[in-house]
Amino acid sequence: MANKLWEKNISVDNDVEAYTVGRDREMDLYLAPFDVLGSIAHITMLQSIGLISDDELPVLTDALRDIFNSISNGDFTIEDGVEDVHSQVELLLTRRLGDIGKKIHSGRSRNDQVLVDLKLFIRSRIEDLVEAVTRLFNILIKQSNKYKDIIMPGYTHLQVAMPSSMGLWFGAYAESLVDDLSVLRAAYEITNRNPLGSAAGYGSSFPLNRAMTTDLLGFESMDYNVVYAQMGRGKTERIVANAIASIAATISKLAFDACMFNSQNFGFIKLPDEFTTGSSIMPHKKNPDVFELTRAKCNKLQALPVEITLITNNLPSGYFRDLQLVKESFLPAFDSIIAILDMTGRMLDNIKVNTDVARDPRYKFMYSVEEVNRLAAEGTPFRDAYKQVGLAIENGDFNPQFDINHTHEGSIGNLCNDRIQLRFLDIVKQFDFATYHNAFNTLLGLNN
Repeated sequence: MANKLWEKNISVDNDVEAYTVGRDREMDLYLAPFDVLGSIAHITMLQSIGLISDDELPVLTDALRDIFNSISNGDFTIEDGVEDVHSQVELLLTRRLGDIGKKIHSGRSRNDQVLVDLKLFIRSRIEDLVEAVTRLFNILIKQSNKYKDIIMPGYTHLQVAMPSSMGLWFGAYAESLVDDLSVLRAAYEITNRNPLGSAAGYGSSFPLNRAMTTDLLGFESMDYNVVYAQMGRGKTERIVANAIASIAATISKLAFDACMFNSQNFGFIKLPDEFTTGSSIMPHKKNPDVFELTRAKCNKLQALPVEITLITNNLPSGYFRDLQLVKESFLPAFDSIIAILDMTGRMLDNIKVNTDVARDPRYKFMYSVEEVNRLAAEGTPFRDAYKQVGLAIENGDFNPQFDINHTHEGSIGNLCNDRIQLRFLDIVKQFDFATYHNAFNTLLGLNN
């Protein structure tokens, strides 16, 4: 069995080890490629301050690049008895290079190692998430433009209220994603700061060049205060989880609408048959299981910031093992929200819209406001017009006019989808993923 990085002469009880390690080794596989990238940056910096020789740096770098390639090819595992990804990488280096491999830990702790791994992981997954949000956003805008003239009832208190349109409905969720993306952009800015060099939270007596590792890893800046760098563990995850939860809240509401609008009592849309399931007893049923599960998955993600808060909110400054548990819920959350976004996009791209629903007699009173406004525009005081139309409804004399003439920004006749798109694209441009890609390529020798 391999020794732990911290182990001296006393072995840990097997049950205690199983209890304390938990799923950490499994979770560390998410972080493996980023642990190697962080190590390449770290040893490059160590060479610049004389802690690794000019001859040792290329040997270590080549070995770490080989480990990175094995991770990319799916050949990397954390062996039995090896505590975590950091130990596994160091073990592979020492097997190949001997004592030179042990030098990569100088000037850092596993605390700042996992911090930088998490930051690099989050940064990469935020890019994947932005791409997934963009895919769904484009589908929503496309459908909004396609169905902009299809009138549907709008509701308040689940009571038929005023005319809306399918264009407005699709477009509303597109614009909601714009705001969600703004929240994600703020979370990215907090993520994109380098904690490496904070060591166990109190810095190092080695003359570390933290500005150098910041540039090598493509960070925008660093977490300057070493104590705060450690305090950022858990906080960064919570902030990013809030951004994920914001996206999930948008999709959860959309999923509820879709389930409701697909039901026979509404009949505004028809979900693709291949995305529904039947009943074991009722042969006519086509259940919206995909959107129901989408709603539940989104609600689960909305609980994630609370879960992280409850794990971390009563901890003082410094590192505590409690933080290990955050990874179990947080790291897989990106896969979950991206799968949700892509499945929602597939559903909406193949949805069928009822183009005649607004002429159903049950919805005729939603045109009452249109009649009040028409009378007011002709000179009748608004309150008098309101009373006149209300009495006509009570007396059974109201006959709606179906012409809709909304022209102001964001209304049925002027969706402003082009402006919504411009705002979305402007936020996407602010992420600047190219900087870290270029930095990674340099670390891996791909820019030579």
